[in-house]
Amino acid sequence: MKLWEPSAEKRQQANLSRLMKQVEQRYSLSFDDYHAFYQWTIHQPEQFWAACWDFFEVIVSRPYSRVLEDADRMPGARWFPGSQLNFSENLLRFRDDHTALVFWGEDKVRCHLSYAELYDATTRLAGFLREQGVTRGDRVAGFMPNLPETVIAMLATASLGAIWSSCSPDFGTEGVVERFGQIEPKVLITADGYFYKGRTFDCSQKVDQVLQAIPSIQNVVVVNYVGDVLGEEKSIEFSRRTDQWSDVLEASSNEKLDFEQVPFDHPLYIMFSSGTTGKPKCIVHSVGGTLLEHLKEHVLHTDVKRDDNMFYATTCGWMMWNWLVSGLATGATVVLYDGSPMLHGLQILFEMADAERVSVFGTSAGFISAIKKAGLKPADSHRLSALRAILSTGSTLAPECFDYVYHHIKGDICLSSISGGTDIIGCFALGCPLIPVYRGQLQARSLGYAVNVFDDHGKAVSGRKGELVCTAPFPSMPVSFWNDPDGSKYHRAYFERYQGVWHHGDYVMLTAQQGMIFYGRSDAVLMPGGVRIGTAEIYRLVETIGQVKNSIVIEQEWNQDTRVVLFVQLSEGLALDDKLREHIQAVIREGATPRHVPAKIIEVADIPVTRSGKISELAVKNMVHGRPVKNAQALANPESLQCFRDLDELT
Repeated sequence: MKLWEPSAEKRQQANLSRLMKQVEQRYSLSFDDYHAFYQWTIHQPEQFWAACWDFFEVIVSRPYSRVLEDADRMPGARWFPGSQLNFSENLLRFRDDHTALVFWGEDKVRCHLSYAELYDATTRLAGFLREQGVTRGDRVAGFMPNLPETVIAMLATASLGAIWSSCSPDFGTEGVVERFGQIEPKVLITADGYFYKGRTFDCSQKVDQVLQAIPSIQNVVVVNYVGDVLGEEKSIEFSRRTDQWSDVLEASSNEKLDFEQVPFDHPLYIMFSSGTTGKPKCIVHSVGGTLLEHLKEHVLHTDVKRDDNMFYATTCGWMMWNWLVSGLATGATVVLYDGSPMLHGLQILFEMADAERVSVFGTSAGFISAIKKAGLKPADSHRLSALRAILSTGSTLAPECFDYVYHHIKGDICLSSISGGTDIIGCFALGCPLIPVYRGQLQARSLGYAVNVFDDHGKAVSGRKGELVCTAPFPSMPVSFWNDPDGSKYHRAYFERYQGVWHHGDYVMLTAQQGMIFYGRSDAVLMPGGVRIGTAEIYRLVETIGQVKNSIVIEQEWNQDTRVVLFVQLSEGLALDDKLREHIQAVIREGATPRHVPAKIIEVADIPVTRSGKISELAVKNMVHGRPVKNAQALANPESLQCFRDLDELT
């Protein structure tokens, strides 16, 4: 069912239309539609990525010798060999009075920073880091809220050719040490604390514990965030050399910033997997791959222009933070929010969108589901006059949530459900400004990515559920895993199932409209009686039941087979009785099939989620079967696991 379609005027004015015309003229081609262009991009990757390079006006000190080397190796292909560039130089190409960053710290603080001010602050911090001995390849870690200072710290780090990595301050000490301890940073940048749901949280004790556990950290820089907001002068000292952020910027020079020139595949970020199945993987992403992919997704797939104000609800521990701040390369205004999205009766993000004229609004599927269940109707309470696109990720967006967005947020917008991950620091499937939005579907496969769906035998299928794969190299593939010298961990993570093909671990279907439907993670697929059921098929139906606040579904080993077990967290004051249980069963039976109906429905007080808001089915499955959860600290609420221990209903 088609929910929205861009007008002829919007299609004509889109950045993607301009690129397609340039390609048509350069290569004497003609494309009937987006899907024809997509096919060209995967069959002519060198021509496509070269066209992107020129279209985005990538700033380099040395041009590439060729676009793609060893194209038949996956992994092992090399993109744009010979080129020399700097990530920060590309993000700081504008140095004028146009607003670069807008920041809201819940309802306590609000500030704006121009591109000129951003460049000046980055120059000063880069000078300080250079004085402390930070050079190409060194790691700088951020244990930070989503502040402008975090963006500045990343830009300063990357300007030196060093590597940035970050965690949000709500991580437990063990979770921070398991991540930063593996990469041995030289400098730690932290805040004195943060705000969440109106409460103040101090970070100093955690930082002390992190310093005790990671001897490589030589310097600590402290941002006095909470102290400034509350009017409390603080001068925190730790066991290593400690500098206050304000002192560093005041004392450092703002002379011209020298951008260290590095190869395309030079490390830029070390990202971390969620770590719920063991120690977090340290995924190394490149300068060029990250820059080119984010420019493609922002400029072409999201149609970001300089007059846009783009926002994504994220923390610094989720890849969407890295994705968001790359928006600076377009010259647009990047809007940051730190704290709880639940303030003011779930209205604060819409208040911010109105006040800051947000045009691209990014959030999670969970947030959209939550405001739907709360009965919010932002279209009635807010203007949202600048809003033209809503992006959703983190989990599958239910078809009913598509309806809700168009009925109760805004009718004339491009709703782009997007999916990819930390592994590729981008998206395999996402939005497109040239084509319709269909209910429950991600609009399109990502340009230049040979995305397909394989069955169990490695055969490509369409209109049937299967495994999400990518059959050819792409620029934002990780360059390596940290501390994986022979590449064995890297190979095992993505290439073990299908030789020479990236296996992503999502259970999906390619539709007749060339969109994609996601049914959940492959490792969480349910197999009762040998029939494969994606968890999202059940979640989307349970989400329609107003009494259910959250849910998680697993399969339990039972009588030499498996059975489906659904756990529900109910709204406050409610209890699971036979009537509600039968209602849930009926909704699932009528909306799917009798095979989807859980054998057991059990009420629990809480549902475990990762720090990026994703429910953790594998952790619950392990608890139910009495197996250890290898890294409970990766969860935002590890105490919730006790709700699933030794349940009488499952024996």
